[in-house]
Amino acid sequence: MDFERSLELLWRDRGEARQPTRGRKPKLTLGQVIATAVALADGAGEATVSMSRIAEELGVGTMTLYTYVPGKTELLDLMVDTVLAERGLPGPGDPRPDGWREQVRLYAERTLAVFRAHPWLRSTSMVRPVLGPGLMAGQEYLIAAVSDIGLAPRKAAAAANSIEIYVQANATLFAETVQVEQQTGQSTDAWWGQRSVFWEKYFDVERHPAMTRIWETGGYDAETCEAADETFTFGLERMLDGIEALIPH
Repeated sequence: MDFERSLELLWRDRGEARQPTRGRKPKLTLGQVIATAVALADGAGEATVSMSRIAEELGVGTMTLYTYVPGKTELLDLMVDTVLAERGLPGPGDPRPDGWREQVRLYAERTLAVFRAHPWLRSTSMVRPVLGPGLMAGQEYLIAAVSDIGLAPRKAAAAANSIEIYVQANATLFAETVQVEQQTGQSTDAWWGQRSVFWEKYFDVERHPAMTRIWETGGYDAETCEAADETFTFGLERMLDGIEALIPH
């Protein structure tokens, strides 16, 4: 893969991206190709996206697509960054929520929403991320939220990275839940309901006294989705409490 070609496409608004084949007026735009690929992935998963399938949806020959994007690898980069840009996070100088904690909550809320809307994102590597404007806008926003609260630069960077990792991990889990429910046609609560025999026949209360105590006092009363949201919010708020404790007063 020519990673510079991928970067050129990702940052095409800078005016350096190569244009499609010369001569006749292009039948499509790169944006149309990306949008079609995203729609296919949303409907049936990223693995089902192929250049031939996209071409069929757009009513063109497969080879036509290669005048817009070199191959599927580069196309996936474009898909990922396009949906990350859907977060629409405020940029430098744009109005944003008052207070750094509210700004972080906005980042978390919009990131979770994007992963739930596009569950195939869970297969995206954040170890070797797509270095496009959608990703960088999110990182710039998050760094800006914590960079002026009184932390030393390395601690501010660590705080932003920790938040990003926590949100990403939970967003991936939520996306997997959506994807599994789509693939099986069965809700997670229904899946657990079918396994009630485990609790009735196999669960040993004497070997799991802490779990039993929490169960009997209502700790597990919430439905799966509600419990996941509560868990995420609890963890995020405790992380923000820890960061706030480091701020000089």
